[in-house]
Formats: sequence, structure tokens, C-alpha cells
Amino acid sequence: MPTAISGLTTMRLGGPAREFAVAKTSEELVALVRDADTSGTPVLLVGGGSNLVVGDQGYDGLVIKVETSGIRVDGDSIRVAAGERWDSVVAASLDEGLAGLEALSGIPGLTGATPVQNVGAYGTVTSDVLDSLTVYDRETGETSTWTPDRCGFGLHRQSVFKHSTRYVILDTTMALRRSGSSDPVRYAGLADRLGVTIGDTVAAKDVRTAVLDLRGQKGMVLDAEDHDTWSVGSFFLNPVLTDIPEPASRAPQYPDPSGIKIHAAWLIQNAGFAHGYGREFGNGTVSLSTKHVLAITNRGGATTADVMALASHIRDGVEAEFGITLVPECDLVGCSLS
Repeated sequence: MPTAISGLTTMRLGGPAREFAVAKTSEELVALVRDADTSGTPVLLVGGGSNLVVGDQGYDGLVIKVETSGIRVDGDSIRVAAGERWDSVVAASLDEGLAGLEALSGIPGLTGATPVQNVGAYGTVTSDVLDSLTVYDRETGETSTWTPDRCGFGLHRQSVFKHSTRYVILDTTMALRRSGSSDPVRYAGLADRLGVTIGDTVAAKDVRTAVLDLRGQKGMVLDAEDHDTWSVGSFFLNPVLTDIPEPASRAPQYPDPSGIKIHAAWLIQNAGFAHGYGREFGNGTVSLSTKHVLAITNRGGATTADVMALASHIRDGVEAEFGITLVPECDLVGCSLS
């Protein structure tokens, strides 16, 4: 019986995998990928499935579920296998008395995926703490240790790993601080929740608690009973522009190495798409989250085609209102916006 990809993703979408395997160790992961490449079989790696949308027709190749494990603390650094749940790593680091990851609490998915998008939240990004990675190169067949300067960080949510299947991340090592105090709080909403000013430090575990609370209010902490979390989190990237169209001049703006970043959520909401919008698509099976307009959610019984229709509709509405084209932040496999 073919494995349904819908059971491997947080959006609970995707047809069957032609072949399916589970990698429990880095060696197994490399061997599975190498053998598939040798035979010409397409490969789709799936971790937590929290940033992945797969077409209703499924995947005509080998789907590998990454379940590698291992967390090793060495002084102020922590080395983590790609298949470890990211939020468990954050919790483990704090329990070990290591600070630096607390603002990244509650982010779904596995550790190996965090460098792909240079995952960030509440003023902290992966590249702030990343010390090295172990990477398998499918073109050369070699496994080597990388430093962050090879990863192509800098542009918003970008890396050499994104939109490329050449590299497989096997583990990451993060350089942290042995302290019970957080990094300086950099995000206004987080500072307000903690009752401090930007730049202050507090107990690192207090930051984790506050971040989990903030994310939970937005439906960004996974909960099988809450359809607002049946999503890929933020479906669209915050656009980074060199010139802001006049209609969007009131949008919140932030400096970025490539220009000015503006909030996709502001654009969506001010283009007329409110929380919960979209139940008329897919016979009520899809909508924007009732808590956060950046999340497109499966209300139960949705198809990938339903999600693509709503996402296309929202993209087109924002473009018509502001002259800005939103692009998906998630990985689309066997599907696309129309």
C-alpha cells in the first residue's frame, strides 16, 4: 500500500509516494540518497513536513523520511542530527544552561531544515548561532564540514540549500553561551510581553515561555486539534523591495540587506483578506487562519488544488491593490499557483 504524503506534512496534503523509506542514521540517509541517484530515482526528503506542500497526484519517486537522532553538548556548543525536532533542541539547550536559541522556540520542523531558510523569529536567525554543518553533496558524492560563509545567507530567508536538491544536511553545530540570561530582546512585541524594553536581557527560559505564548496566539504552535495549525506557517514571504509602491507606503517597513522588507500580513489584510477568509474555496475546506492571515489552513478534507486556488486568489488580490507580487515561502512539489 503506497504511503500517503498527507500523513507526513503539517498541512495534511499530498498524494501517494511511489516508494518510501525511513532513515534512522546519517549513514542510512546518505546510502538511500546515493542509491536512488545511482538508479535515477527522484528523491524527496521529508523532515517535519512543516514547510512542504505536495500535489494531489503524489510523488513519482522515493520519499525519504528523515528520522536521524542525536544531541551532543560540548562546552558552549551543541551538535544536533538533522532529524531531531527543532523545538526539542531549543528546550534541551536551555536545560543544559545554554542560551541563544530561546527566541526560536516553538518553530515546527526538524533541525536539518533550519539552515535551509535561515529560519528566524523574534529578532534571531539561524545564522546568528550556526557554527558548522555536515553536508552530503549529491553531485560529488562527498560528505564534508561547512562553515556558515558557504551557506549563502544574507538575503531574507535564503541559502544555497533553498530551491536546490544538490545538498543534504546531516547535522548542525551551534555556538551558544553558557548562561541563564537571554540574548538582548530585539522584538517589540516580545519586549512588551516580557514587560521590558528592547535591548534588555531576562531569564532565557522566560523568553521561551513568552515566545511559545505569542506563537500559540497566532496558531503557530502545532496542535492536532486546532485547524489553524494545519498549515505551513507563513505561506508567503515578506517581500523585500528597493522601491515601495505608493499604495503600500503605510505598510510596516524594516531595513534588509537587499532593500526594504514589508509585512506580507499587512498587505494581505489591507487588500481585503481578513482572518478566516476563504471558506468559499474548496467547499469550506480551506481558509486563512482565524488567528494569522499569513497562514493558509486546511479546515479538514482539503486538497492541494484547493490550497493553490486560495493562495493564487490572495496573491492576485494583493497585486491588484498594491502592485506587489507575493511569492510562497514554502516548498511546492508537484503543484504551483495558477
